[in-house]
Amino acid sequence: MQARRVSVWRSRYVVTDRGREIAVWDSSVWRSGGEFELDGRRFQVRSNAWGTSYTMVDDAGTLVASAERVGRKRWTVEAAGQTYHFRRKSIWGGEEELVLGDTRVGSVRKTSFWRGDIAIALPGLATPLQLFVFGVVVSMWDAQAAAGAA
Repeated sequence: MQARRVSVWRSRYVVTDRGREIAVWDSSVWRSGGEFELDGRRFQVRSNAWGTSYTMVDDAGTLVASAERVGRKRWTVEAAGQTYHFRRKSIWGGEEELVLGDTRVGSVRKTSFWRGDIAIALPGLATPLQLFVFGVVVSMWDAQAAAGAA
């Protein structure tokens, strides 16, 4: 999947899979997180006040996934009784890796610094879960950029 930033002023991305638009990620204006619609279902992603844990609920309010220790070198996502492990590739940011043991099996990474394009390659994860991870990573990067600008 690919995500292309469509607004300079807001963190809004069009997400495509093999060239077909599947969702639009719309970041929340007042808090970390955002929302997207996929196959007619709306999902909301929200964080705690510190941006270290996130949850995703569907349009019925059912918890679909959660993320813990976001912003740390190693962090996790839990969904459907499964735990997925992620790690920051380097201190300079720009890539978060999905790992199995110590082996990289996927990633969310910036492909264009200037345009803000992002590649999402998380094999084995359902599409809503991939979009959740993407939303968490984008929210984390946005928070880090805002802290750096302050």
